Formats: sequence, C-alpha cells, structure tokens
Amino acid sequence: MADADADTARRIPLLDVLRGTAILGTLMTNVWVFAAPGSEWGVLQGGLNMPDRVNPEFVFRFLADGKFLALLTILFGVGLAIQYDSAARRGRPWPGGYWRRAAFLFLEGTVHFVLIFAWDVLMGYAVTALLVAWLLARSERVRRVAMWTAAGVHLALVGLVTLALTTTSDSGSEVSARAVDLYARGSWPEQISFRLENAVALRIEPVFSFGLLVFLFLLGVRLYRAGAFAPDAAGRRLRARLAGWGLGLGLPLNLATALAGPDWFALGRYAAAPLVALGYLGLIGWALDRLAVPAAVTTGLSSVGRTALSGYVLQNLLCMLACYGLGLGLASRFGPEAGPWWVMGLWAAVSAVLMAGSTLWLRRFARGPLEAVQHRALSPRNRNRAQTQTRPESQPEADCGIAKTP
Repeated sequence: MADADADTARRIPLLDVLRGTAILGTLMTNVWVFAAPGSEWGVLQGGLNMPDRVNPEFVFRFLADGKFLALLTILFGVGLAIQYDSAARRGRPWPGGYWRRAAFLFLEGTVHFVLIFAWDVLMGYAVTALLVAWLLARSERVRRVAMWTAAGVHLALVGLVTLALTTTSDSGSEVSARAVDLYARGSWPEQISFRLENAVALRIEPVFSFGLLVFLFLLGVRLYRAGAFAPDAAGRRLRARLAGWGLGLGLPLNLATALAGPDWFALGRYAAAPLVALGYLGLIGWALDRLAVPAAVTTGLSSVGRTALSGYVLQNLLCMLACYGLGLGLASRFGPEAGPWWVMGLWAAVSAVLMAGSTLWLRRFARGPLEAVQHRALSPRNRNRAQTQTRPESQPEADCGIAKTP
C-alpha cells in the first residue's frame, strides 16, 4: 500500500482500481472480526468459524476470506517492482534507502496494531518488503528459486497444520468471558493493554504466512513484468487467462475446504484463496476491459486505491468505533442473534464512506493523509534539509560526495 505512490506520474489505472477493490475486500472479512464476541481475540479461540450451512453470511464471507488479502499482497509486490524500475531509470542504487520506507511502514503498522486493530498487515508487509527489495537486485534465477522455495515451505506448513487439525479430536473452545467483556464494555486503554499483553499470539498470522507473503510479492513482480496490467492486447489476454484458471481451479477447491469444516480453514485461507485472488485480478481486469462499468464505481474504487494506506487504517478505525463498547457498541447491542445483515450493512456503509471521502479528498489533495505524512517524512529533500540544519555552518563541504538515496 505504501509503495503504490512511488511513481505517480506513471500510474496504471487498473492498479488503482484493483488496490481499491482489495482494500474494501479485506474489510469484507475484517468486519466480521469486529462484530464477533471477543473480536480480535475471539478469532484465535474459534469464535469466527464459517457457518455450517450455505446462507447469505456464508456466501459473503466465502467470497472474501483470504482472497482480497492475497490480492493486496500481490499488488504490494507490483508496487515494489514499479519502485525498482523508477530507481533504475534515474540511475539510483537499489535497494539504497528503501529500508527507510520499510521501517516507516513497520512503524505505521505497529501504531495501527496497538491503537486500532490487532490483525494488522502492515508490519508483515514491511518485513517481507525488505527481503523482496533485496531479491529484486539479484538475478531472475535467484528470484525464481526464492519464490518457489517460499511457496513449497508455506504449503508444507499449511499441510502439517491441516493434518494436525483433522487428526486431533477437539471438543472446541469458547471465547473467554474476559475478551467478550473487554470489547463490549472495556475502555480504549484496556484494549491497548490487552493487545500488548498478547502481542505474540495476535501477531502469529504474518509469521505463519511469511512464506506466502514472499511468494505473492514475487508473483506480483512477475505479473507486472509480464504485462498483466498493461492496456494492450497481450495484457488483456493474460488477464482473461488469469480469470479462467484462477476461478476455474481456485473456487471449487476453496469451496470444498469451506464446506469441509473449520479443520480445513488453513488450507482454504492460505492455499486455495490466493489462487482465487488471481482469478479476481483477471476478472476485474476483464470487466474493465470489456464492460461498461459505471464511472462512479471506477472513480470511487480508484480513489480508495490511491489512498490505500489511509483507507485501510480508516476503515478499521470506523469499525472499531461502531462495534466496540468504547463507541456505539453495535456488536453487543445486536449480537449473533440479530443475524448477519447488520454486519453486511456496516461493510456497505463504511465502503461508501471511503469511496466518497477519498474521491472528495483527492479533488483537493494529491495524496491521502497518511500517504502525505509518509511522503513528507521520507522525502530526500526534507531529510537533506534536516541534515543541513543540524550541521555547523563552518562545515558546508560535508555534503560533498554523499550519494542521495531514493
């Protein structure tokens, strides 16, 4: 997300729409976390399993779970490839000062995790980006080996977890009363303290899925360089193939794991869902290529994509204020017995706010709020100005020979 702004003069419209779709799509999964008893902690205690029958909630959650997160991860890899190409065109060293961008993203993710939402993705993206940025300066063969090694290790881990779940008798567990009460009636400082106390457990997903993150980042690089986002005939053919293969293979496999029960959750979310994400990528591209998509939809999605970091944080903040007891407390007011419709309605309302708000914001500003903060903090001009202001005036030659980083 943070890397998407690397080359605003050479924006690819399809990427903005895809990124905006991925941001709102991740909310299709996260909104159920906010609405569930015990919220973030309830996920770890099995309080957010898929419904045991096909109904509107099943369909809504099935279409989103893991797919849009994988799509967002692929697009982050695309952003890295764009930054690398930009540095190469300007003759700048790579990775050069990229570590500053990754460190800033990690800091943003840490603040987001502590203050708003435990299932943050930014911290994992920052760590993965450092490795993949280094790999971009290596040969194609090294990247290919790293990509498929990461995929193999990840699939082996998912297989072991699935085997353990399907062969171990488990009577199930209930969400702790402390967690339910914390998110229903607890204060904001109490929730922050709880996240810090349980940070290791709440940060397990990016550790578990690190191999998948590396694979998807590098896959994004390969898709970008193969022309999957280009507006030409070759790009359209590639997007059509992605739609056909991704949906044709991924949807049946993912549906089978979803219907098989919670023991197959890991295989569905972390193996089948990324394949469906490729289908979504191709399908969205195919629709934009061949269908008359309303301008309001494409503009709204594109605006969310251009302000992806701000939108990601804002959507979680809005859901926190809507669902937790420190805000409107909708989760405890309605509860599971109220049915799934209010949760879907919350997703639709927050999505509408993001699409309208980002569109209006970009009419006045070039970047989203957090994107602007990041750009200002990482701008070489600002860093050089700060360095100049801290140097003694008797040593102006200190600038001589210092290579500027991207």
